[in-house]
Amino acid sequence: MIRIQEAKSWVERTAKSGATQRVSLQHCTNHYLACDVISSINMPPFRQSAMDGYALNTQPSNVYTLIGEVKAGDEIQYQLQKGQAVRIFTGAPVPDTANAVVIQEKVTANEQLLTIHSEIQVNDNIRGVAEQIKAGDIALKKGTKITPAGIGYLASLGIAEVDVFKRPSIAIVTTGNELVEADTPLSHGKIYESNSKMLLTALQSLDYKEISLFKVVDNYNKTVQILKELLSNYDLVLITGGISVGDYDFVGRALQELSVKELFYKVNQKPGKPLYFGKKANTLVFALPGNPAAALSCFYIYVYPALEIMSGASHFSLLQTTATSVSEFIKKGDRAQFLKAFFENNQVTILEGQSSSMLQTFALANALVFVEEDKYRIAHGDEVTVLHLPKY
Repeated sequence: MIRIQEAKSWVERTAKSGATQRVSLQHCTNHYLACDVISSINMPPFRQSAMDGYALNTQPSNVYTLIGEVKAGDEIQYQLQKGQAVRIFTGAPVPDTANAVVIQEKVTANEQLLTIHSEIQVNDNIRGVAEQIKAGDIALKKGTKITPAGIGYLASLGIAEVDVFKRPSIAIVTTGNELVEADTPLSHGKIYESNSKMLLTALQSLDYKEISLFKVVDNYNKTVQILKELLSNYDLVLITGGISVGDYDFVGRALQELSVKELFYKVNQKPGKPLYFGKKANTLVFALPGNPAAALSCFYIYVYPALEIMSGASHFSLLQTTATSVSEFIKKGDRAQFLKAFFENNQVTILEGQSSSMLQTFALANALVFVEEDKYRIAHGDEVTVLHLPKY
């Protein structure tokens, strides 16, 4: 059994980004850039008015002669002498002979004359050439996650396509004779299967799209057969259940027969002690505990970072902060623990019902409180470590 930090380190060292693809901007949201994006233009490409107002060739007097108008998109170039001005609008090109723009609220104007009612500074309200970025500079670095704002930024530079890392393909395998689907009458000894729906939704909410679901009964040969197929066809295989040491837990034996290299099995944590991580060729394998809350905890702490690394992310772990606990908690045993919690206004409430089999509390949680191995009590007012769950 290994410690949490060692398990995380194994995941971070083992997961690698994969193939790249060139995609149009409208199809690259939430992908990670596979290389630096270089701007081919200055932005702005010309001196640009930041406000609606008047572009001036400044002089000591506060009275100017109006000689024209420049709208956004105009190509006209006025030659302003000292004391001359043009009406100008936001985004319009500022004449080369103008050295300031005064906003319209600070002037009085008629068709020919303009009177300024405020002090003018050179370059007031003018966006300089390349104020945002120069041609040849890096617009966005490799590993940057592409957001709607990023797409707008790249589009403003005339960029229509970018190289991104492909997102991994994922197989979710649920095991267990006791599992039935929600539309099936529940007979004695059966429970409704929830892990695949939970993990599928978590993945889809994180914008992973190439996901397939599989179910296998508690049978060794069938477990080997399905895992053999998935290991050859997916980038990541995510198994829930069957990884413990019961007589009908066949996952570990099946992975061993299929020559999956075990990187670790069992972590000194609660929930999620019987966590398995392995690799065969370029395929990563996580075998999560069957208990739903344990499976989801392990997903966020280990699987999510692995997927982000495989997708090309430069930052790949849950946001970690500290907060003031408004709850008390006493830990039993010497395992580190992840407690379902609710974070708000720099305070965190440790929720009731921390059992690894219960999802009711997890459904209300937006964070996990991490309790280290050598800490046994959280008092009201203590500063605690908080892992923030992704916002969906």
